[in-house]
Amino acid sequence: MTEIDTGTPPVSRRATTTGATTGRRTVKWASLRDFLLVPPIVLVLIVGFFVNDKFVSISNLTNVMTTMSGISLIVLAQVFVLIVGKMDLSLESTFGLAPGAAIWITMGTTQVGGFVWAAEWMAVPIALAVGVAVGLVNGLLIVKFGLNGFIVTLAMLIALRGLLTFITGGFTLTKIPASIDWLGNARVFGIPFNIVVCLLLFGAGYFVLGYTRIGRSLYAIGGNQAAARAAGIRTDTVVISVLVVASALAAVGGMIYAGQFASVQVSQGDGMIFQVFAACVIGGVALNGGRGSVVGAFCGILILTLIQKLLSYGGVSADSLKFINGALILVALIITRIASGRRQE
Repeated sequence: MTEIDTGTPPVSRRATTTGATTGRRTVKWASLRDFLLVPPIVLVLIVGFFVNDKFVSISNLTNVMTTMSGISLIVLAQVFVLIVGKMDLSLESTFGLAPGAAIWITMGTTQVGGFVWAAEWMAVPIALAVGVAVGLVNGLLIVKFGLNGFIVTLAMLIALRGLLTFITGGFTLTKIPASIDWLGNARVFGIPFNIVVCLLLFGAGYFVLGYTRIGRSLYAIGGNQAAARAAGIRTDTVVISVLVVASALAAVGGMIYAGQFASVQVSQGDGMIFQVFAACVIGGVALNGGRGSVVGAFCGILILTLIQKLLSYGGVSADSLKFINGALILVALIITRIASGRRQE
């Protein structure tokens, strides 16, 4: 009797079953990994309570969220950039230049001559336009010209910092447009608007990465750009778009920060990129692309901000946070190496 060929060898069926099981385990691990920082956050809150019972009060936690609202948008921006396998060091300079240029154009500065080039209501659109322009230049240099992304964004960081110094004459801008002041200080139903903006943008980022074709494309490009291109993904367009969106997010964060402090200092954003990378790495975002989540990064910047607050409550210098940031990055890298079995290049 002739044996009927089903077209699916037993080995293939076993492999398929094993693959499906592995996939389910991967999905389960990925979903749990997003919340690995929740226990440390709870621990910091408990320690803070014993240091000062006001540490866990609603007012203090609201203050923590307000403090991190500006820099958290740079973290969100860097998450997208890292997932596609790139990194953008210039985000911290865009954080300062975008609101600085908008204020200089719409309000003028007495130190530079007091010229006003546009109406005050245009401050927010101008800041966003500056962010988009910086991201577009970065994208074209990295993708179309094939230049090294690290060097390009490092050079842009220095250039943008110098440009902000030039347009302000080295002085702090203290005349803030009403729209930027509103972004930093307004309240909606008693909740600071900057927190609302922060949560909405993180929610949008979570949805895009987890539930849309665009999000899958970002992970595919970061995992293997050549394979993503072969699969029909327009990798160049996607990477440039990610860099543009990232710079725009940095501009929004810069406006929130400027509104909170009612000024733009020449040094606004200076050194923030180290805390941003710390938050991303602690939150499980891979530096070599293809892995990471918005939730993990949000928890990363949250725990760093809580630690900073805890240090201030305990009378410890905030400069100690630099050591803590570095130590946490190393610990996070070690844990990621052990858990995933992959090397961080």
